[in-house]
Amino acid sequence: MRKAIIIMAIIFVQISSMHVCQAGLFDGLKKLFSSSKQESINESTIVTALKEAISVGTDNAVKSVSELDGYLANQAIKILIPEKFKMVTDGLRKIGYNKPVDDFIVSMNRAAEKAAPQAKSIFIDAIKEMTFDDAKKILNGNKTAATEYFKTKASEKLYDAFNPIISSSVNEVGATRYYKDMLSKFSSLPFVKAGTLNLDDYVTNKALEGLFYMIGEEEKKIRTDPKARVTELLEKVFKKAVN
Repeated sequence: MRKAIIIMAIIFVQISSMHVCQAGLFDGLKKLFSSSKQESINESTIVTALKEAISVGTDNAVKSVSELDGYLANQAIKILIPEKFKMVTDGLRKIGYNKPVDDFIVSMNRAAEKAAPQAKSIFIDAIKEMTFDDAKKILNGNKTAATEYFKTKASEKLYDAFNPIISSSVNEVGATRYYKDMLSKFSSLPFVKAGTLNLDDYVTNKALEGLFYMIGEEEKKIRTDPKARVTELLEKVFKKAVN
């Protein structure tokens, strides 16, 4: 009986320790807002820690999509030819024109990867503008509340920053050439009308969609992964939350 009690006690301690270790950073910060421990660390510091955590997440997301194949090799955000052109691409592939289709897809993703670094400064500005109320809403919100904040605050600026770069890049990396080549080959077929596509707008929107997806994934990690505490301030604040 005594042995069974000891075993149960050990299991309880292990579960309790596991719970503390697995507590996400956001959970810890949220706990501080409503805890007596807040007396030892002011609200401004808590908000600053939240901003640092979000900054780390956005920086990771921007870096990942800015690398070579950041979009192209990531099946979750890879920019594909739009559904309206599926008949076009299927038709080209059936008659052996795989290369123009593949080259076009690659070139759109390369344009997005080239534009992505511009997002970093825009996210930094949005984080600086974050108010105390914004921070509380993010902490108490759903698993991508910070990502939604960025969509509201930064989408228009991001579009304006991305679009001219993508417009230039689609020419530089050959997207426009591949697009025209693809459509000209398809249009040469009898009884076929290919249609048109605002290429710059399409790639820009898809690039932003992919970027926000990656930010959302980073945010989920920050909320649930204790290893997300990567700065001195975050370590300090998190220790206050769990101790």
